[in-house]
Amino acid sequence: MVATLKDVATLAGVSVKTVSNVVNGYAFVKPENRRRVEEALTATGYRPNVGARNLRRGRTGFIALMVPELSIPYFGELAGLVITAAQKQDWSVLIEQTQGTRDRERRTLASLGPHMVDGAIVSPEALEAEDFAGVTGGVPLVMLGEHAVDVPLDHVAIDNVLAARTAVGHLTGLGRRRIAAIGQNPHRGTAALRLEGYRSALAEAGLPQPDELVAPALNYHRRDGAEAMAHLLSLPEPPDAVFCFNDLLAIGALRAAAERGFRVPADIAIVGFDNTEESAYSLPSLTTIAPDKTAIAQTAVDLIRRRSEPGEPFERQDVQTPFSLEIRESTGT
Repeated sequence: MVATLKDVATLAGVSVKTVSNVVNGYAFVKPENRRRVEEALTATGYRPNVGARNLRRGRTGFIALMVPELSIPYFGELAGLVITAAQKQDWSVLIEQTQGTRDRERRTLASLGPHMVDGAIVSPEALEAEDFAGVTGGVPLVMLGEHAVDVPLDHVAIDNVLAARTAVGHLTGLGRRRIAAIGQNPHRGTAALRLEGYRSALAEAGLPQPDELVAPALNYHRRDGAEAMAHLLSLPEPPDAVFCFNDLLAIGALRAAAERGFRVPADIAIVGFDNTEESAYSLPSLTTIAPDKTAIAQTAVDLIRRRSEPGEPFERQDVQTPFSLEIRESTGT
């Protein structure tokens, strides 16, 4: 038979209310009572009825996550962290990948509503401000990353300009003087910011900024990085360092350098961005900017929780989460 709160309370010798407080994570329970309840929960095998709890709270029990591509490791890892954070709030996560197209992103937003989800975390690439107008019926939205739309939504991101400046500053500090960038793309909001940080670091170091050293990338996959690196290495004067706008581009660049007999980092140093798991296991391992992905996921879920609970509305939140530079073998460690 399925154990009930009353069964747990009888075994623990406490009230049903006390058991409910423990199950729901309320802090104000006497330590001795908490211990007895937890032991009774284990003994009876009690499992809370999440569906019934959500109905009492007026919740659906789901939040949505919209990302461009799960095949890009950053988004796959982020999705896992969002799921972990959401589980703590008894939420399941519905994931939609849009391939970064405006049509798919608009249709995903239009499908959201208060009877479908309790909130949504979105990482758009192509949406315009008018696409957000009234499409979710009051469902809380949190925007991730840098996308040039002026909308009154909660926003969670790192400082991409400073992060790029930190990465390139690391290279100039190593004495590299002909530093290229891979990842220019007018359709990606982060690309413009990372390019700005790249140019700023070169200016601070008094280095030239020849346009020939800025390589575009249509997508941010390994193939794009390899093709861009092959072009850079074919220049009459190849670069001695490359800053890549994500780790997949950098992994592709590593491959292209090896195929052409360039030693990393002796001949050319390479820095990536995102600190995906693959970056620690490439050969050589990849120096990379490491956003605090756990903080990004937890902050986004916390904002949805706050927006979905009864209470006074609060001002739009623009949260910058931390990052660090993970120095590895591709720049000489």
